[in-house]
Amino acid sequence: MSTGDDDVLLPGTHPDAAPGGPLERALADLVRPGARVAVSDACGLPYVLAGPLSRVAARAGGVRLVLGWVPGPAPSLDPAAFADIRTVVGGPGLRALIESGAAHRVPARLSATPALLAGPLRPDLLLATVVEHPDGYRFGAEASWMRGLAAAGVPVAAVVSRSAPHAEAGPPLPDVTVLGTVDGPAGTPHTIETPPPTPTDEAIAAGVATLVPAGARVQFGPGRLAGALMAALDVPVQIDSGLLGDPVVDLDERGLLRGTPSSLALYGSPRLHAWAEGRGVVRPVEHTHDVSRLASDAGPLIALNVALEIDRDGQVNVEGVAGSAAGMIGGHPDFAAAATIGPGLSVIALPATHRRRPTLVDALGGPVTTPSHDVEVVVTERGCADLRGLARSERRRALDALWSGSPEPVE
Repeated sequence: MSTGDDDVLLPGTHPDAAPGGPLERALADLVRPGARVAVSDACGLPYVLAGPLSRVAARAGGVRLVLGWVPGPAPSLDPAAFADIRTVVGGPGLRALIESGAAHRVPARLSATPALLAGPLRPDLLLATVVEHPDGYRFGAEASWMRGLAAAGVPVAAVVSRSAPHAEAGPPLPDVTVLGTVDGPAGTPHTIETPPPTPTDEAIAAGVATLVPAGARVQFGPGRLAGALMAALDVPVQIDSGLLGDPVVDLDERGLLRGTPSSLALYGSPRLHAWAEGRGVVRPVEHTHDVSRLASDAGPLIALNVALEIDRDGQVNVEGVAGSAAGMIGGHPDFAAAATIGPGLSVIALPATHRRRPTLVDALGGPVTTPSHDVEVVVTERGCADLRGLARSERRRALDALWSGSPEPVE
């Protein structure tokens, strides 16, 4: 599924998703009045179920919806059909609903989502996309928090995709109610095409690349700057990340990828999906975002994270400014903390200005996503500020110097 509005395949256009169709009839047998229903997230989100679920929920009444990361719009999802919509991550596909108040974003780092979904937000049903193996069904392009729900006994109902990659490393799911089978665009994971980097992105990436030693474990997020960061690397690395994007394919083709990457979901193009087929690169969040594992001495973890803005104390906001829901917490604080605790480095990369306004601010325009003590090096197109071992007053001076264009070199 493409991100362009003209290219989005509306879930209702699939014959089985039509009003009164087989998907709606199957869901009607599973969704009870007042039930809490979770829908699996990331690029394997079953968009084809949005319309049928909305109609079933409206008839049942009182149905509460739990969403994870929604990478693209779901036009057939009717928010009025649900008594409550909550997301434990967010994402571009939910921005309008969050900003309008139709959906509520629960502030939580990704490592905390299993506890939330096992406790106050435990669902009665999980809807997902799965792929078929000779020995049973598995998740395809993502595992995230869904694998933990299945293991905890939450009933799983799914559409079987014949188009999604077989990328998960886990065993067959214990029990799956098959709602239907989808192929072609309706069964293909949401596709993300990242624009080419700007000269500013490339300047930032060049500075970051000097901080990554050969053999390091590298974490990177989605987006244009992240692609530039990976392209700038010239040493072999391992990938230990949350989302896995197309840059990992580039690393592999350049001979710089070591071992099997670890991620909770794919985030990219059909090229990435084809590369990930059968590689077992997708794992549950309990593994990918385990801070103790990430902070181990299995090799330094270089956490490469971006930000919307940073204040003079080094606190980072990635969630949005002026009431917007442009970003999300995700694994930002997990990887930053792990890199700081272990033998690694927590790096924040961002342009010095955005829309002609400085990204270094006296007071953040949104929440503190990652605290200052988990920020070690800040990189802009003007250079790097090494904050390790500095008192707060010294950190402020170092950040001021970076934004003024006279940073000290990183040792």
